[in-house]
Amino acid sequence: MLDERLTLQAFEKLRGRVLPKEPLAAYTSWRVGGIADFVYIPADLADVAAFLRELPVDVPLLWLGLGSNTLVRDGGVNGVAIITQGALNGIAQLDPLLVRAEAGVACAQIARYTARLGLTGLEFLAGIPGTVGGALAMNAGCYGGETWQHVAKVETIDRSGCHHTRPASDYEVGYRHVKRPGDEWFTAAHFQLQTGEKSRSLEDIRVLLEKRNMAQPTSWPNGGSVFRNPPGDYAARLIEKSGLKGWAIGNARVSEKHANFIVNEGDAKASDIESLIMHIVNVVEQSEGIRLNPEVCIIGRSVESE
Repeated sequence: MLDERLTLQAFEKLRGRVLPKEPLAAYTSWRVGGIADFVYIPADLADVAAFLRELPVDVPLLWLGLGSNTLVRDGGVNGVAIITQGALNGIAQLDPLLVRAEAGVACAQIARYTARLGLTGLEFLAGIPGTVGGALAMNAGCYGGETWQHVAKVETIDRSGCHHTRPASDYEVGYRHVKRPGDEWFTAAHFQLQTGEKSRSLEDIRVLLEKRNMAQPTSWPNGGSVFRNPPGDYAARLIEKSGLKGWAIGNARVSEKHANFIVNEGDAKASDIESLIMHIVNVVEQSEGIRLNPEVCIIGRSVESE
């Protein structure tokens, strides 16, 4: 059994925190999710490497930053959830046009950091409610920008705790998709940028955030955009046209502000959100003849209905 192999004593030399039987709702932007066998909050990259060296190779791993674009089911997850946000937060200018940011750095933070350096290219990341690690994993984008357009190389770590540095050309990148080795996880990105104007970049970020706050339900817990946009169309338009704006299951509701967002109105369950996602898929397909594909990653165990 996992609990017999993983104990707090096994990780007593770590500088980070290992929390047994920890609810994941506090670590996801939807504020839902069951219990993980263990949550690990590392001190730094060296601590992550030490942790992985002690971890049995068959123990499942879940990496979470801000927990956006992720729906953790109510039954929780097996194994260990590694929380990068607030932990892997190193950020530095390596040369005049190159900036390194670790996986736990918030996207909004790297956007402002580079703007204040007088560099341009990452302003759009201010509109991504996640971390650098998550942005790398899914090629996050908005307002015309995409993460991997500006990646020169990445740093990764494998199950044995070994670090790697890989050029961007090692990865197959598409719309909200990045093909990568299955036993490696992103720990940092090196962003190649261009010289810009500090005041203009900061103003672009201000306008972008104002636009985002006006168009998206930022005052409610949500997981970000739920569905990928189909070719030549928008998921929000199709959902609204199908009469689903404001539709609710339990305390999960299709946002009245932006139909491609599902909000938690207080005490929604992950099962409410998942049921609403599937309802949207079915209704839009019947109404518009288009099957929407979730952008959200749904993970973990379901709980039997009461």
